[in-house]
Amino acid sequence: PLQGNCAIGHTRWATHGKPSTSNAHPHVSNHSIAVVHNGIIENSARLRTMLVEAGYAFESETDTEVVPHLVHLFLAGGDGFSEACRKAIGLLEGSYALAITCVHEPGKIIATRKGSPLVIGEGQGAYFVASDLPALLAETDSFYLLEEGDIAELTADTCRIWDTHGLEVQRVLTRSTDTVESISKEGFAHFMQKEIFEQPRAVADTLAGRLIDGRVTAELIDAECEAWLTRAEQVHIVACGTSWHAGLVAKYWLESICRIPCHVEIASEFRYREPVVPKNTLFVAISQSGETADTLAALRFARDAGYMATLAVCNVASSSLDREADATLMTRAGAEIGVASTKALTTQLVVLALLTLKCAELRDIEPERLRMLAGQLERLPELLEKALALEPEIKAMAHELSGRHHALFLGRGQHYPIAQEAALKLKEISYIHAEAYAAGELKHGPLALVDEDMPVVAVCPNDALLEKLVSNIEEVRARGGKLYVLADHASRHGLCNEKQTVIELDASGEFVSPIVFNVPLQLLAYHAAVVRGTDIDQPRNLAKSVTVE
Repeated sequence: PLQGNCAIGHTRWATHGKPSTSNAHPHVSNHSIAVVHNGIIENSARLRTMLVEAGYAFESETDTEVVPHLVHLFLAGGDGFSEACRKAIGLLEGSYALAITCVHEPGKIIATRKGSPLVIGEGQGAYFVASDLPALLAETDSFYLLEEGDIAELTADTCRIWDTHGLEVQRVLTRSTDTVESISKEGFAHFMQKEIFEQPRAVADTLAGRLIDGRVTAELIDAECEAWLTRAEQVHIVACGTSWHAGLVAKYWLESICRIPCHVEIASEFRYREPVVPKNTLFVAISQSGETADTLAALRFARDAGYMATLAVCNVASSSLDREADATLMTRAGAEIGVASTKALTTQLVVLALLTLKCAELRDIEPERLRMLAGQLERLPELLEKALALEPEIKAMAHELSGRHHALFLGRGQHYPIAQEAALKLKEISYIHAEAYAAGELKHGPLALVDEDMPVVAVCPNDALLEKLVSNIEEVRARGGKLYVLADHASRHGLCNEKQTVIELDASGEFVSPIVFNVPLQLLAYHAAVVRGTDIDQPRNLAKSVTVE
């Protein structure tokens, strides 16, 4: 075994340069400086040119390799290790979390962050540094959360931190409530499977103390947040990936129940345009990790763009999003390890449903309707348990689907985002190409794809759009498409039994129906991926927390 008391390593998510041995971290300069890096050095080409002119040779295609060479350049000029690191860091543009070591000071790590998360764990006679808190839970439950621009100097016994102005500071030591058990599979084949089956508990935890006697309590929404909701004339929601789908469902709720105009946008698009911000508009940012680069950038833009207030929906306390938003509605999903989000999405939807109920209450929606909607939410853990009990039927359906190369998902209204989420899940973990369409758009192009080799999955609850959706399903059947339909007890009776597979869910009520229908679609993607033998918890080319643009 290797000897020593100081080590760095990194599981690289390729940005500059293909995955290869030469591009793998750590990167080293002159056998003396080693660096691991998460993020993107935007001025690396210019720095590389300068370093080549100074006599440095590069062995990789990465942007990271400029960092150890810069540190060595200043070290060779007479600076000490810590000062050389500070000077090198001062030349970097872009986003980064860095850990740097030097053979001349073998017991020391210099760590810093800008635009990428970094936490320091305090153990017994040891300090640890990582991009994500769960990575350190086996070693400690005590953490320092570095602020933007902080530089930390770590030894086995000491942790010193300087802020972006060069002043030594003392960051607050926080304790995590997550446990090692929460990041173990506990008998399940994959983390994703475990997290799917944890959803009834996660929903119950997210509701606990926040919905009492049909009313949303101050435990979720305090007086200041309530004042924003009272004043809000519009809501703008920004998110990425699965969290964006949660925002799309919330748009239907806020507009149909509360009559508040709501605009939902992908964060990477929003941050690069010049939006018109109407008076009294509430900005909502959604991110499981609280570290999603584009969502964070959108939040920072929103703070200066004239929004009334910024609200975060997040699963990680003390994350960048939590710290920087005016207020945070925390989900209580617990640690989510699988790259494909499941319970985090479900708890995001629950929090957004509670937000909708509070907005409705403040707008004097009739009490009887509020009680009915709250009752659906209170029943949600039980409804999810029943949906999970359909796993054997979903598994059989997944076996049929797993041999196909493509799939279409259809939905209408608030279930269209659920169809989009189902397509995303299938493609990201099974690698089956999948697309989702609003069912009314079939005749405007996608119907050309439908034949006996094209599986079509329809989300078909008993709601006001049922007859329209059944008509769309018949269009698919007439062209020989292989139909898989998710229905509830009431909508089931309006469906033909020929040439289609029907999975019947319990009736749940229109408000929570998108949350319930999403669960069997998660299982569908999961079991299709199991049959295909893919790396379910760590799909190729993807990362759990996307901290680069």
